Amino acid sequence: MTVIARRLAGHLARGVVMILVVATISFFIVNAIPGDPVAARYEKLLEQGMSPEAALQATKVMYGFMPSGSMWQQYLDYMGGLVTFDLGTSLTRPGQSVVSVLADATKWTVLPVLIGTLVSFLVGVILGVYAAIKRTGKLGDALAISGSLLHGIPQYILAMLLVVIFATLIPILPPDSPVDILFEPGFNAGYIGSLAEHAVLPVLTYALSAYGGWVLAMKSSVVTVLGDDFILAAELRGMRRSIVFRYIARNAILPLFTILALSLGLLLGGAVFIEKIFNYPGLGLLLIDSIQLRDYGLMSGAFLLITAAVIVANIVADLFYTVIDPRVRSGEESR
Repeated sequence: MTVIARRLAGHLARGVVMILVVATISFFIVNAIPGDPVAARYEKLLEQGMSPEAALQATKVMYGFMPSGSMWQQYLDYMGGLVTFDLGTSLTRPGQSVVSVLADATKWTVLPVLIGTLVSFLVGVILGVYAAIKRTGKLGDALAISGSLLHGIPQYILAMLLVVIFATLIPILPPDSPVDILFEPGFNAGYIGSLAEHAVLPVLTYALSAYGGWVLAMKSSVVTVLGDDFILAAELRGMRRSIVFRYIARNAILPLFTILALSLGLLLGGAVFIEKIFNYPGLGLLLIDSIQLRDYGLMSGAFLLITAAVIVANIVADLFYTVIDPRVRSGEESR
């Protein structure tokens, strides 16, 4: 078995165990909430005239497990539904399954956060290299200060500043909602243009809030690589500066790929404040609404999805680092 296959098998096994643990915790949290929301829903259905059997079945559909029987039996019903991707029905959206609601919200979160993260990564890495190489000059100082400043501003403050500037003082961009309701949804120029226009401020917020971290991380990594022996050897051999620059950038960027993969995994849960400010119907806003409205099935489903995304990101980051860094492969093969 190859190094990558061994690592993949181990990570998948640990990932499944972690997801089951999170699902278990979510189940018991729902049952531990004061007032027992599952039993409360069951009692309300009985008050509305349902028979006990129909109320039991309706509650099972909503929460994914039966409110009768022992706690162990309820837990087994819940985990059985999880295996078949049946997380119940949303209480606040009658007739819609938790899975369908989560899928609809996720598509609004992934694209803006993904674009913002990748743009900030590319710009931050390039400017981070220059910040390290020119660290004794004014350019290096300016780049380091800009990175520190943007890295220290909370996302929600940055989002509100952008709204004030580009939607109030200079009203050139829409402040909220994902699309103008005047356009018919579909693959047409008006609708796509409206989607892009409304996504500018959220994407810009994601990019600016992450930019500082990438600049500072890349600068630190480059400064570390500059002290390595192979850089000194390359300079003593008289290699062209452009080749030495490529050596530096290629080795310094390796640790950042792991951080990038983890950032992409966290993107599902990291957009809570920004989506609330811009009224963007993504997973972050859905999670806030489910907590406020006590939609426990939707709440536990959102937590589970975010956890699964982080676990998958960890697996991808580790495997990717094994592929791009031969030192890791050689270390594994020697065991």
